[in-house]
Amino acid sequence: MPSFLEITLDKLARIIGTPNPPTVIDVRIDDDFARDPRRIPRSVRRDYRVVTEWGAEISGPAIVLCQRGQKLGHGVAAHLRAMGTEAEVLEGGFEGWCDAKGLLVPEDKMLPRDAKGRTVWVTRSRPKIDRIACPWLIRRFIDPSATFLFVPASEVELVANRFNATAFDVEGVFWSHRGALCTLDVMIDEFGLSSEALLRLATIVRGADTARPDLAPEVAGLVAVSLGLSRMFDDDLEQLEAGLTIYDAFYRWCRDAMDEKHNRPNPRKG
Repeated sequence: MPSFLEITLDKLARIIGTPNPPTVIDVRIDDDFARDPRRIPRSVRRDYRVVTEWGAEISGPAIVLCQRGQKLGHGVAAHLRAMGTEAEVLEGGFEGWCDAKGLLVPEDKMLPRDAKGRTVWVTRSRPKIDRIACPWLIRRFIDPSATFLFVPASEVELVANRFNATAFDVEGVFWSHRGALCTLDVMIDEFGLSSEALLRLATIVRGADTARPDLAPEVAGLVAVSLGLSRMFDDDLEQLEAGLTIYDAFYRWCRDAMDEKHNRPNPRKG
């Protein structure tokens, strides 16, 4: 039974993937991290020994994890609370998360960061489906501060090289379609995010992005919403922000609401 200073594994699992969750701070010692260099989605690595130096940078609530949810985690969380930040410790720590088969992102798939600590991505302008779905996945599961650049298709790789950005959803780059798979499929696989809900969402996105309405009944709805958004916004970044909410809704339906039916109220008896 967790104390009031701890968060359960199940609760954290349900928070990940939603908008504006707490910051997850991984303070495992280097030896423990080297034995299993994977991270909980959206987590950041910090050195517990200098918590008083970086603690002031943490804005909003935080969840701290160490190897087993013991002294390091509780010590860091206590320091953060002393600095005015709401902080809890993950019950069972990293080992508990692994035992519960929680999602884990391989360290070697983490992208380089800019001077402000953000990953920077670039793709073709006028996004509709995959180019909205992929930023949603990155913001919700990889890097909440990720920056997305939209440029003419002919300039994507040149901009990527000149501005140290990661190109996606264009021909000839790592993060793009592979055979029948769309870019979202590839990202889910490469980032180790193959949960039932995300795979279900990826099937809908693949059907919409590759003109395969037979893959899922929801494909037609996603196509309609995506094309509608593309006509509502001239600014790609405004369209992206609106689209993130659409994918938040689709993800929550895939995770929580597939069995729920919405019908008109039953007629009154008599």
